[in-house]
Amino acid sequence: MTSTTVAFPVFCKDEKSSANEKGLHKRLASTVKNINISFISNRMESLMHKIKSFFTYMLILPTLFVCACSTNPATGKRQFTALMSPAQENSVGAQEHQKIVQQYGLVTDKKLNDYVTALGKRVTEDTERPDVQYKFYIIDSPIVNAFALPGGYIYVSRGLLALSNSEAELASVLGHEAGHITGRHSAERYSRGVVTSLGAGILSAAIGSQGASQAISLGSNLYLSSYSRDQENEADTLGLRYMTRGGFAPQAVPSFLYSLQRQSDLDARLSGQQGNRYNYFSTHPATDQRVAKTKAESMQYPQTGINNRDAHLKAINGMTYGDSERQGFARDNNFYHPELGLKFSVPQNFTIKNQPSQVIALDNKGSLIVFDMMGNKEGYAPLDYIRSVWMKETQLQNLEEINVNGMKAATASFPGQINGENVVIRVVAISWKDRFARFQLAIPRGAKAALVEDIKKTTYSFRNMSANEKKTIKPYSVKIIAAGVNDTVKTLAARMPFKEMAEERFRVMNAMAKGTEVQSGALYKIVSE
Repeated sequence: MTSTTVAFPVFCKDEKSSANEKGLHKRLASTVKNINISFISNRMESLMHKIKSFFTYMLILPTLFVCACSTNPATGKRQFTALMSPAQENSVGAQEHQKIVQQYGLVTDKKLNDYVTALGKRVTEDTERPDVQYKFYIIDSPIVNAFALPGGYIYVSRGLLALSNSEAELASVLGHEAGHITGRHSAERYSRGVVTSLGAGILSAAIGSQGASQAISLGSNLYLSSYSRDQENEADTLGLRYMTRGGFAPQAVPSFLYSLQRQSDLDARLSGQQGNRYNYFSTHPATDQRVAKTKAESMQYPQTGINNRDAHLKAINGMTYGDSERQGFARDNNFYHPELGLKFSVPQNFTIKNQPSQVIALDNKGSLIVFDMMGNKEGYAPLDYIRSVWMKETQLQNLEEINVNGMKAATASFPGQINGENVVIRVVAISWKDRFARFQLAIPRGAKAALVEDIKKTTYSFRNMSANEKKTIKPYSVKIIAAGVNDTVKTLAARMPFKEMAEERFRVMNAMAKGTEVQSGALYKIVSE
């Protein structure tokens, strides 16, 4: 059985010839003409009439889209951005900025913010869009990432600042994000996405089905989730233009792309996965062709300009590395959240993974611990909360009240499966301030008593941090040091608080190739407690 896909064309006249445009009209007209409505069923006849009307309407759309194209002053190309004006870009950017602040939080260090803003202004001083007021922010995230919103909002993460090894490398990222703004890529993606949704609505109305609209809406979301290859190439080209106009060395663009790739590969090795879906390349697709193109383009500029490696390193000295106090962080088998003022421990052989909405700890034997928080505005008692709210659809066993370090709590269990393996899942709700601290403990069937007891201890380790702990237990930070005469990669890496791949981490964060050594007197980054 074959299926027919209806495409919703959006192109500008310099992208397709008039002959192609006429050909499209001719094919659509032929489709409409050849629709046969000689069916006995009245229902089928009505359906085919609607589809014929749909195709007739589609004859008009390509002409409307061509008329709505405009020439971008930065790229010189015609593009379809008619459904988001520059004024709307400002409004959308301002609205989305508030969501970014709420989701990630911003770094409040004034000196660090002033540093990034000064660099950003230098890069964006001479763009083709003088109407844009560029604004620069550091998001409080250890993930290496950068992105832009319409209206001039540009964001870099703490993780990206820590990976950068010069002002020129940071300028290359800021220039690239400015390129997305001057290229009006968000407006272009939005306009094309609306057209896709419009087409879905037309098709849905024609056939009387919500399924088509929902299916194509999903496609729109996926389409808008990252930049296209053409948009990335444009932003690379524009970014090179802007950073070199600002006086920075063009070689920093391909060198930092290489560092980004090395960091992405290292993250994958550390997590045992194929990659981090939230890193820079998840929204800025990289290909070998793109990297090669960028390197070739950088060679077309005068090989001059500044790098300012030491100035950048001094600017980020002391910056938080990894998870911050606002996010909570792991130390060995302990999880601390100084901002909330809580702490708990997991068994020694468990690995802690801090995520935006929950903390996960797991071992290599199928055991799993999940911790999160949930509000309790209704004032439920812990036992009632488990039975009537949290697990109300579950057949619970051993439901009982308990006490955790003076706090009222309740627990229950039920059988379940994780990755096809049978487990016993125990849930715990601890009444803590105006919310519940929640644990979900998955224990494999037949687990040894010692393991069961260790996992049980996790629940009873939950407590408030002491004043002294809040004062003394701090996140990791970036520390800039000068290599001594006898220092090596191995000795400097050993000063970092990592048990796994310390030397690889040191090489990646300092952009050092395998086999190279540190130079006496030169500045290097390490991670310090």
